[in-house]
Amino acid sequence: MEARQLVWQDGAPAIDEQGRLLWGPVEESPPLFLGLNHGSPRFASVPHGDVPATAYAHFQLLSLLDATEAPTFAAALSLANWHRRHRHCSVCGQPTEPNRGGWSRACDSCGAEHYPRVDPVVIMLAEHDGRLLLGRQPQYPPGRYSALAGFVEPGESMEAAVARELKEEAGITVRDVRYLTSQPWPFPNSLMIGAWARADDDSLSIDSNELEDARWFSRGEVVTAMNNEPAALFQAPPGWAIARTLLEHWVNGLK
Repeated sequence: MEARQLVWQDGAPAIDEQGRLLWGPVEESPPLFLGLNHGSPRFASVPHGDVPATAYAHFQLLSLLDATEAPTFAAALSLANWHRRHRHCSVCGQPTEPNRGGWSRACDSCGAEHYPRVDPVVIMLAEHDGRLLLGRQPQYPPGRYSALAGFVEPGESMEAAVARELKEEAGITVRDVRYLTSQPWPFPNSLMIGAWARADDDSLSIDSNELEDARWFSRGEVVTAMNNEPAALFQAPPGWAIARTLLEHWVNGLK
């Protein structure tokens, strides 16, 4: 099968009107091997210039992306971000080169080999007495509320990270933390770990450095928002976001 190379546009993998990734002819020695598609090798270069590190620059693009293309999109963008930021050896400071099909970088000076990192991030729903806690950050679109989230710290379990983040951002104490689902998030290289937790009470103490607002919503209010009804009290997360998947889990009884 013919090998193909990923097309980049504005610092991200380009997609067509059907939400499919765009592929072109292979240029000379592309450094990143993305796998096989029906036996056809797929490659990518590392684009020049700035690769956006935040999803907010590409909300419209993500909303158009076909779900089956998401793993390749995430792998290509995460690898490109990593290669652009790790051109020198963290051991001796000398230049490194792509290795193992772009899934590592090798230092000829000291022999060290470096691998792409994945940063775990917890994103969680807290429930109390049949109501759900959602918050909004200042950069969200007007009216948008979503699940709270934060990075897992060194030496911390997923459950501990969920409890700490909810305590820090909303001032609530939680228990019975339960894993629900996960999603790669290539802005720049995170793995979103979706969870649910039970809050001991509904008293909030919001960290204004992290959140603009946080509120409790009933199941009916969440459903109304997800259906985009005129009476909705908030704008729900878009369909491609793991926060939306978490809301769907909760509305359907955490199945």
